[in-house]
Amino acid sequence: MRIVAGSRKGHRIAAPKGAVTRPTGDRVREAAFSLIGPVDDATVLDLFAGSGAMGLEALSRGAASCVFVERDRDAARVIRANLEKLRLTGGVVTTRDVAAALRDERDRGRRYDLVLVDPPYGEWERQAKTLAELLVAVLADAALLVVETSDRVEPELPLDLVTTRRYGSARLTVFSR
Repeated sequence: MRIVAGSRKGHRIAAPKGAVTRPTGDRVREAAFSLIGPVDDATVLDLFAGSGAMGLEALSRGAASCVFVERDRDAARVIRANLEKLRLTGGVVTTRDVAAALRDERDRGRRYDLVLVDPPYGEWERQAKTLAELLVAVLADAALLVVETSDRVEPELPLDLVTTRRYGSARLTVFSR
């Protein structure tokens, strides 16, 4: 995998080994950032970060900071290694459950301009209610939220739907506050 655009365009990034993590492919990342638009100086929250590809892409494209939330320790190590290799500052990796991390961010009053949500395919239904309850509290006023699911899932959240698009076996759904 490579960074698609920005200051680290073309640089290779590692992905965790095994079948547990499904990194967002180059084509889908490029499509996502076409839908999102410029991210200069944005604060980003990358949930179910996996390989960290989406958050790394945001940092490469000029985001001020990115908090990566990933419960798998091996995947979190890979994100840290990618941040170091790419010399991207502003990245913080949190190894914990997404719901616990969201509660903590909410309780601390932290708000994000861009939230990236990419649960393992097949887990959206199990995660949807908790995410619907917690995500709104961490969104800045003009924030965007991007959800990646399998193409068969059409996520719903208590936010305004901007667009939903299919890319092969993936679906990107963009919400605004």
